[in-house]
Amino acid sequence: MRFYVLAIIGAILISIAPTSKIRAEIPFLYPLPTPAESDNKIISDWIYLDGRRLFAIAAPKNNFPERFQSVQQNLQEISHNYLETTTSKELKVQVRVSRDLPVIYINDQYLMSVTSEDAKQGDQLTLASHLVDTLRNSLEQAKKERQTQFLSEQAKVAAAYLIIMVIMSLGLRLCQLRLIKFPQKIILSNSSETERIATKLQQQQQLNLQEVRKRLFQLLQASIWLSGSFLILGLFPYTRLFQLVILTIAQIPLRFGLAALGTYVAVRFTYALIDHFTSTIVSSGMLLTPESSQRLQLRVSTFSGVTKGISTIICIGAGILMALVSLGVDVLPLLAGAGLIGVALSLASQNLIKDAINGFLIIIEDQYALGDVITVDGVGGLVENLNLRMTQLRDAEGRLITIPNSEIKVVANLSNRWSRADMSFVVSYQTDVDEVLKLMEKVASDMYSESLWEQQIMEAPTVLGVDNFGEYGLVVRIWIKTKPLKQWDVAREYRRRLKIALEEAGINIPVPFFLK
Repeated sequence: MRFYVLAIIGAILISIAPTSKIRAEIPFLYPLPTPAESDNKIISDWIYLDGRRLFAIAAPKNNFPERFQSVQQNLQEISHNYLETTTSKELKVQVRVSRDLPVIYINDQYLMSVTSEDAKQGDQLTLASHLVDTLRNSLEQAKKERQTQFLSEQAKVAAAYLIIMVIMSLGLRLCQLRLIKFPQKIILSNSSETERIATKLQQQQQLNLQEVRKRLFQLLQASIWLSGSFLILGLFPYTRLFQLVILTIAQIPLRFGLAALGTYVAVRFTYALIDHFTSTIVSSGMLLTPESSQRLQLRVSTFSGVTKGISTIICIGAGILMALVSLGVDVLPLLAGAGLIGVALSLASQNLIKDAINGFLIIIEDQYALGDVITVDGVGGLVENLNLRMTQLRDAEGRLITIPNSEIKVVANLSNRWSRADMSFVVSYQTDVDEVLKLMEKVASDMYSESLWEQQIMEAPTVLGVDNFGEYGLVVRIWIKTKPLKQWDVAREYRRRLKIALEEAGINIPVPFFLK
């Protein structure tokens, strides 16, 4: 764990290590920054040499691009001629006056004229003298950086950076492997349905946390190598141009990539929090009564799915706003416009709002959940999908039925906590009723005593007796309380066994006249 902390601290230090602003002399990239426009239409920007900022020039907006390009190209030509000379020629930086304007020459080559816009409210000659000192020091420094001794020293520094990057990368990798090798252990429990569901939620939580950890390790590895490479490029005057290319080309994709990665990590971390919160509630028994343990898994999956969907939408929205802010976009007008659009949409889509409110009440009140079998206005089926907007049912014929939540008024849940097999049979009027009832009870008791059906039948079956005088015989009725969605399996098996028992006892089931 100590290696992990040290590696993260080192990655942060490399990422925030001070670097000089880069703006090398590549003519086709100018002007790179967008000049800040003042009230009087005078804009300004900086002139760079070897990626270092030297001084700022200013001009009216219409003339600024031409002047900026001219000064930068003049400085490129002058620096090229001076730096490429092998002789120890003395550097001459002079100020001459032409047309009442200070003019700067370097080795008798024209660089620029110092205008009143450059000096702003100050004195032009004073500014020109300051620029002379700045140019002399910068050009001498640039020539010194091209000497063999300086380059060899910088190569040593680059090698040190590279060694540090390798050590930190290996440390992060070892720490990642250690966490994978020794994950947090979860004790599996088979003692109760509640504990099994809590264990499943904890496993989902661990999977989400592992995914977050994996992405963070990848981000740290990328930060180490990208930041270290960027620093190494800035050590040499010949490679600072690549820094400019990186900043120019990769700036927007990098910001979007970081926003997307941050959104993904936030979504996964939110999933882990939801699973942790849900498992805590399940373990504490806050949502449970002794009769509701069988239904817990359906409620948990429904609540977790809906909550994760809402959190995903929120995280994606926040990620989009972060991406826009990182690009310098003013989001306040966008938020204001989105608010007005939201009001207009809310007025035009009242049914959607009703769907969301009713869907929220359905989930909170536990009217039904994923996996339940329900009937709504004569349409029934298995709840296959449930969100705040609509409910989707799969009927017995395999059709997917979509019902808006606002249209659900009266719903019959056939699998909430327990179900019942309600069966009626017709026997002849000449049959001994007591014998039939005893036979029905015996078949039900034998079935209930078997281990296979004991797991599906919740309590001893109840023979209700003679329920009606039918057209073709006596109608006898029996109830069997079962686990949710098991009533059809139990009913089919009971009918099969009762038919065999009636035949063995010589009791006939009357046949309607039209079937004879």
